[in-house]
Amino acid sequence: MKITFPNGDVREFPNGITGMEITKSISERLAKEALGIFVNGEKKDLSLPIQDDASIEIVTFDDTRGKEIFWHSSAHLMAEAVQSIYPGTKFGVGPAIENGFYYDIDIPGGKKLSIDDLPQIEKKMMELANASLEYHRTDVTWDEAIEHWKKIGDEYKIELLEGLKGQEISFYQQGNFIDLCRGSHVPNTSHIKFVKLLSVAGAYWRGDSTRSMMTRIYGITFPKKKMLDDYLTMLEEAKKRDHRKLGKELELFMITPAIGGGLPVWLPKGTTVRRKLESFLRDELIKRGYVEVITPHIGNLNLYKTSGHYPYYAESQFAPIKVDDEEYLLKPMNCPHHHQIYSFKPRSYRDLPVRLAEFGTVYRYEQSGELSGLSRVRGFTQDDAHIYCMHEQLKDELINAVDLTQLVFTTFGMEVTTRLSFRDKTNTEKYAGDSDTWDKAEKEIKEVADQMGLKYEIGIGEASFYGPKIDFIVKDAIGRKWQLGTVQVDYVMPERFGLEYTGADNQPHRPVIIHRAPFGSMERFLSILIEHFAGNFPFWLAPVQLNILPIGGNQNEFAYNLKKSFDDLGFRTEIDVRNEKINRKIAESETQKVPYAIIIGQKEMDENLISLREHGKGNIGNFSIDDATALFLKLNQPGGEKENI
Repeated sequence: MKITFPNGDVREFPNGITGMEITKSISERLAKEALGIFVNGEKKDLSLPIQDDASIEIVTFDDTRGKEIFWHSSAHLMAEAVQSIYPGTKFGVGPAIENGFYYDIDIPGGKKLSIDDLPQIEKKMMELANASLEYHRTDVTWDEAIEHWKKIGDEYKIELLEGLKGQEISFYQQGNFIDLCRGSHVPNTSHIKFVKLLSVAGAYWRGDSTRSMMTRIYGITFPKKKMLDDYLTMLEEAKKRDHRKLGKELELFMITPAIGGGLPVWLPKGTTVRRKLESFLRDELIKRGYVEVITPHIGNLNLYKTSGHYPYYAESQFAPIKVDDEEYLLKPMNCPHHHQIYSFKPRSYRDLPVRLAEFGTVYRYEQSGELSGLSRVRGFTQDDAHIYCMHEQLKDELINAVDLTQLVFTTFGMEVTTRLSFRDKTNTEKYAGDSDTWDKAEKEIKEVADQMGLKYEIGIGEASFYGPKIDFIVKDAIGRKWQLGTVQVDYVMPERFGLEYTGADNQPHRPVIIHRAPFGSMERFLSILIEHFAGNFPFWLAPVQLNILPIGGNQNEFAYNLKKSFDDLGFRTEIDVRNEKINRKIAESETQKVPYAIIIGQKEMDENLISLREHGKGNIGNFSIDDATALFLKLNQPGGEKENI
């Protein structure tokens, strides 16, 4: 049979050869590092035979897909360790997550673990890992699987099986542990060399607060010690940068039960930062031909039924509100409202493209246990825009939208990569529209990505229900990756809402819609931005830019006059005239992360100078007021911090 490799090379192998045997034929080093194989795009164990011609990809820990296999295998290893320490433990689900894995467990007698119990489990995991236990797959019938778990008495696995009737069922076993699992897994436990269990939390079974409370153990593993050391160092740095901690210390936002969980309130300083971000984007939108609109916070339920958001995302939305004989919904998305604006009046091909933009607040129902600061909330604002264009305008509009999104992230010094999020052709009920339209939209997105030279990976199953998209993955200052902005192509909504324009042939035509949001959620973006900068916002974005600190009362009048002159130029300035020592004033300015402190003593006043301190760097010298003003004006533009100081 013929095996095709990712670089296009084709080699012949005997039928029934395993992925591991192919890997060894390439190199012994690759065989040691290989964690799994994708055969014609499907994830498989390296031990499984390949019977027909196929395209393959061998993945290691360097590949995101390899990490997912590694961490899912580690979840099984952790479960075996827990089972050996606490016999009779029942197990829920144990997936790989973005960084590591977790497993939901139910220990007999209602025992709840604490962080102090984790070292014992870690020790047992390493003991089992060093035993080089192989992961074996066994395919079973649904009835056999039910009988197995009934015998064990694990109602969680039985419930999972109830949702798998008619599907292929497989078990995986390593050592004495058997789990219900689709796979795949690493060849054996010896690949897992360094373990750190991170935390313990309560988790309702299947996220339902009316169900059993299980214990969720989070962990991470690596094949090399340096990888673990680097990750733990990053975690420590992340704690210092936690936006929830900094948000309180810097008086940016608050979340209080009196208002409601997941409903952030922006304090004056946080509002300043947010408004500056909005202003930055608005300036770009005006340059690029967008017009701004405002839509209500609720809408008729039928609007979201027409769009499909209600049936597709009903579980993540608040319950409908009954008003007279109608039902309304807290707005989960802005797009159906924008479609109504487009259809407000007849459109000609001469009018297109129409670019509608809105900072629109939307609402999603999130479980209480899933809420986290600004990153997971119930009410958030999207920097949403919808572009209605002719098909021949689509690529140019996509390029413009991608360029705008890249500009946003590069302005903040974030490294950007992209993911082309396509549909899963094996699960077509998840998506609206016909297959030919999806193929066309995916082809168009890929052509634009290639034309722009984007570095991308393809995420199968990551598309929206109405179309494929380009998702932007940004790397922050400490190397963490976040999915933020998005650009989406949509042929479905024009059909559902009957959107039209009159073409040059005087006939009605359907526009194509581009959904576009560079920031995505303003709340989530700000949570990441706070942590990216560790609260040290660039000068143009800082809620307080200048702190004027007179040394004594004799300098107060001079300081107030200086503040007025800076205020008149639009700088955000504070003054500290308390009867405190100057060192304390400086320390408090540093704590508040104000970019510049201006020290005014008698000498400075006599010579009409200012002594300037830069946050985190200390004294940078004496400046004339004119020179300092020129410096601040340069810094007061997006990207201005890149100027030489």
